[in-house]
Amino acid sequence: MRKGICLLFSVLILSVAAYAQDSQPKTISLQEAIDIALENNYQLKQASNNLNLAESSIKSEYADFAPSISANLSGSSRKGQQLVRQGDTQVFEDNVTNGLRGNLSADVSLFNGFENILSLRISKADRLSSEEKLQRAKEDVIFNAASSFLQVLLDEQLVQIAKENLEASKKQLKQVKAQVEVGSRPTVDLYNQESTVASNELTLTQRENNLKMSRLALIRQLQIDPRGNYEFVNPKLESDGNIQVGGQEFNIDELITNALENRSDLKSKMADLTTLELQLKQAKYNLIPTLSANAGLSSSYSDQYFGGGIPFSDQFYDQNYTMSIGFSLNIPIFNNWNRMNRIQTAKINLKNAKLGLENTRLQIIQEVTQAYNDYLSYQKELESTRKALRAAERTYKTQQERYNVGASTLIELSDANASYVQAKSDNARALYNLIFQEKLLDYYLGKLDKEMSLN
Repeated sequence: MRKGICLLFSVLILSVAAYAQDSQPKTISLQEAIDIALENNYQLKQASNNLNLAESSIKSEYADFAPSISANLSGSSRKGQQLVRQGDTQVFEDNVTNGLRGNLSADVSLFNGFENILSLRISKADRLSSEEKLQRAKEDVIFNAASSFLQVLLDEQLVQIAKENLEASKKQLKQVKAQVEVGSRPTVDLYNQESTVASNELTLTQRENNLKMSRLALIRQLQIDPRGNYEFVNPKLESDGNIQVGGQEFNIDELITNALENRSDLKSKMADLTTLELQLKQAKYNLIPTLSANAGLSSSYSDQYFGGGIPFSDQFYDQNYTMSIGFSLNIPIFNNWNRMNRIQTAKINLKNAKLGLENTRLQIIQEVTQAYNDYLSYQKELESTRKALRAAERTYKTQQERYNVGASTLIELSDANASYVQAKSDNARALYNLIFQEKLLDYYLGKLDKEMSLN
C-alpha cells in the first residue's frame, strides 16, 4: 500500500514538472525570428526548388551536345500458312517461325542552327534569374519578419506606457477621494478622476488587443504553431539611448546608384531579358537548314532462314549483320507560317520585357527616394518628440506640485498628464518608425542581411 502511494506521488510530481516545463514560454529574439522565418517560409522553399530545377536544366542542355544512342531487341513467333522451302521447291504449309531482330543506332547533330548553344545560354540565364529571385525572396522574408517583430516591440512599449498611466491615474484617484472625504476638494474632482481612470482602462484594453494582433501577425509570418507560448525578447531600446538622430549620412545619388547595382529583382529581370533575346535568336535561326548524321548496326535470326538449319551465330553475327551510316539535311521551306509567328511573338515578348525592366528601374528610384525622404523626416520627428516629451514631463510635474498645494485644478493636471502620456507614446512611435525606416532603406537598396541588429 505504501509503495503504491509513493508511486502515485512520483507520477503526480513528474506530471506537474512536465506541465511546468511545457508552460514556460519560448523566448525568441529578433535574430532567432529571422532565422525561423528563413527556415519555414514556403515561398523561399519554392524559390530554392526553382533554382534546383534551373541547375538540372543546364545539365540537360550540356547533354544535348552528345550523340543520341538507342538499342532495340525484339523477338517474334508466327504460326500459320507460310512459304517454306522443300528441296528445290517452295510450298505453303502450316508452320511455326521463330525470329529475333536487334539494332543499335546513333544520331548526332552536326549543325542545328545553333539550337544547342542558344538553349544552353538560355538555361544559364534562367539559372541566374532564379538565383536573384531566391536572394530577393530571402530579403522579403527578412524584411517582413523584422517589420512584424518591430511592431510587436512597439505595441509592447505602448502597453507598458498605458499600464503606467493607469496605475498613476488610480493612485491619483485614491488621493482625490481622500481629499474629497475631508472636504479639501470638490466632489466633481472625484467624478472627473473616475472618468479618467475608466478612459485609461479602455486605452489599455485597446493597446493590449493591438499587441495580440501584432503577435499573431508575427507568428503567422514565422509560420510557427499559433498555439505555442512565445516571448519575444525586447532589446529595451531607450529613446535617448541606442538610436542617434543624424547618426548616418546619406547621399541620394549614391543610394540610387547602389540600389540599381544591388537590387536582386532588377538583376532577375535583366536575366529574363537576356533569355528573351536568346529566344528571339533561336526563333530566327529556325529558318536555317540543319544537318545531322546517323549510324546503325542491325542483325536478325529466323529458324526458317533458307529452309532452317542455319545456326544462330552464323545468321546473327555474320550473314544478317549490317552496318549503315548516313546524313540528313533538313531545309525549312514553308511551315504554315509557324516559324514567322514564333519570331513575331519573341519580338513582342522582348519589347514588353524591356518596358517592364525600365518600369522596375523607375520604381526603384522612386522607392529609394521616398525611403530617403521619409528617413530624414523620421529623424526630425524623433528629435521633435524628444523635445516634446521633456517639455511635457516638466509640465506634468509642475502641475502635480501645484495641484498638491491647491494652486491648480484637477482638469489642468489631467490635461498635463494626458499630454505627457501622448508625448511618451509619440516618442516611442517615432523611435520605432526611424528604426523601421532604416531597415526599409536597406531593403530598397538590396542590402538586407539576416544578421540584423536594432542598434
